[in-house]
Amino acid sequence: MDDSPKLTPRQQQILDLVQSAIERTGAPPTRAEIAAELGFRSANAAEEHLQALARKGVIELVGNTSRGIRLKSDTLRALAEARMSQHGKQFSLPLPSLAQLTLPLVGRVAAGSPILAQEHIDQSYVVEASLFQRKPDYLLKVRGMSMRDAGIMDGDLLAVQKAHEAKNGQIVVARLGDDVTVKRFRRTKAAIELIPENPDFQTIVVPLEGSDQGFELEGIAVGLIRNTMLM
Repeated sequence: MDDSPKLTPRQQQILDLVQSAIERTGAPPTRAEIAAELGFRSANAAEEHLQALARKGVIELVGNTSRGIRLKSDTLRALAEARMSQHGKQFSLPLPSLAQLTLPLVGRVAAGSPILAQEHIDQSYVVEASLFQRKPDYLLKVRGMSMRDAGIMDGDLLAVQKAHEAKNGQIVVARLGDDVTVKRFRRTKAAIELIPENPDFQTIVVPLEGSDQGFELEGIAVGLIRNTMLM
C-alpha cells in the first residue's frame, strides 16, 4: 500500500524542479527561480506551493534563507529507489543533497592567532551540503546584534568560506586588530567600509593607507544556521 502523500500536478512539478536543481547544482532553487521556471507572476506564488508541500511532509522549509528548501528523508529514499529501479543493478551515486559536511565551529578567537587554530574550535557539526550554494570551510558563532536586519542574530552559526578578497555588498568575516567581526563589505577608492545591518551600530572605516587597525579578510558568508534550529 502506498502511504506517500498525494500531490497535485503543480506540486509534483515543483517537487521535480527542486529535485533536479539539487541534482544539477547541489543546491535547491530560490523562490524566484521556481517562479521564473514555471511562469508564476511572483515568488509569493512559489512560496504558497512550497508551504503546501511542507504541510504534506514532503519537504522542509528552513527560514531566513533564499534556498532554504530541504527534501525530507522519506522523499530522498523514494527518489533513490526510483533511480535504482531505472538503472537496474547499475551503481547509482547518491543525490548531492545526501552529502554531508563536517564543519568546525569556531567560538571566540584569540588575538593574533589563525581563526581555525585548534584552541578556537569548540566542536564540529555535521550538516547537509545542500544547505549551501557554495561550500563553507567552517562555522562561526555570531556574537552581538550588529547584523540583525540581515537576519543574522546573536548565537547563530554563520557558514564561512575562506577568502582574502570580497565583492562590494558581500557579508564577510574580517579581523580588525584583536577582534573578529561580521559586516557587509564595501571598498571605495580610499578605504574599506565594514557596514552593520543595525542602525544602533556605526560603520567601521579602514583607510587603505596609513591604517594601524590591522585589517584582514578572513572569509565570506555562504549560509546561516539559526540558533533556533540547534535546540
